[in-house]
Amino acid sequence: MDPSPFRLDGRTVLVSGAGGGIGRALVAVFAAAGAEIIGVDRDASLLAGLPLLRQVLCDQADPPATRAAIVADIAAHGAPDAVVANAGFTRAEHFGLLDDAVWASELAINLSGAYAMTDPIVAAMAARGRGSLVFIASVNALAHYGNPAYAAAKAGLVAYARAVAVERGGAGVRANVVAPGSVRTPAWDHRLVADPGLLDQVLPHYPLGRMVTPEEVARAALFLCSDAASGITGAVLPVDAGLTAGNLRFVDDVLRGK
Repeated sequence: MDPSPFRLDGRTVLVSGAGGGIGRALVAVFAAAGAEIIGVDRDASLLAGLPLLRQVLCDQADPPATRAAIVADIAAHGAPDAVVANAGFTRAEHFGLLDDAVWASELAINLSGAYAMTDPIVAAMAARGRGSLVFIASVNALAHYGNPAYAAAKAGLVAYARAVAVERGGAGVRANVVAPGSVRTPAWDHRLVADPGLLDQVLPHYPLGRMVTPEEVARAALFLCSDAASGITGAVLPVDAGLTAGNLRFVDDVLRGK
């Protein structure tokens, strides 16, 4: 029997932001599929307890240091078979919270740092003749749901992934994007502390009536990294409980008159 195309047995997968809510789910899902995981995060304590082949410590808010850490890992071990560029951060939820410093910080973490981390890997993958990258972006890259600097950065990730797909496809490198909607991770804690009833306002916007789970995001990334998606590159896959399919609140409030 041929091996399942969804398996990653014997392959190495680098996961950035591996110690976060989605990151830990990525590690678990990819490890269950047979992959060996290289965990990247800014502090070793964030990676404690994870089943990792090895760690790479760098802060994506510092793109030059991030690039240096990845270059050193490639020099020592070669390029991974796949990458899930997951690290990200935002707190500026609307224009009233945005200034030049916040804008620069959020673009550094979410876009420039992701480029610095993946660019040397893309070059090494192209030289080898194969590789797959998945960027964890956001529905904010596809339409405006707040967080303007973060949205601009995540839209930049989509453009960058497509550039890799087009310019490095001939060298066997694929690049795709997963765009989650609201995911119930600790990143929501500060919002729920400020407004314990917030989910009652959020969930009616989602056709499935709920947030997606970190594991659902991770399984989409696994699919795109695997041979099951061998003909897919430059694609954006929303994992958003239907948010970007249309405006449920408009249907309910205006057309149905609920």
